[in-house]
Amino acid sequence: MAGLADLAVSTLGSAVGTVRGLLRRSAAADLAAQAEQDLAARGRLVLDRYAAVPPAQLEILARQSLARKSAGED
Repeated sequence: MAGLADLAVSTLGSAVGTVRGLLRRSAAADLAAQAEQDLAARGRLVLDRYAAVPPAQLEILARQSLARKSAGED
């Protein structure tokens, strides 16, 4: 998943670089640079969201069991 996201970001980054080369105006170059930074930031957000490891199933069951035991003892 991370490799695919990295490939997508690098492909989009090179596309933005090509567009920047075609535009050749200072305002357009700044806009292209901002778009490239935005794409990189979005790529990092996607990686952070989907690269996180979910908690182990046994850990979840153990926590639920402890919660039930403590609720029954009160």
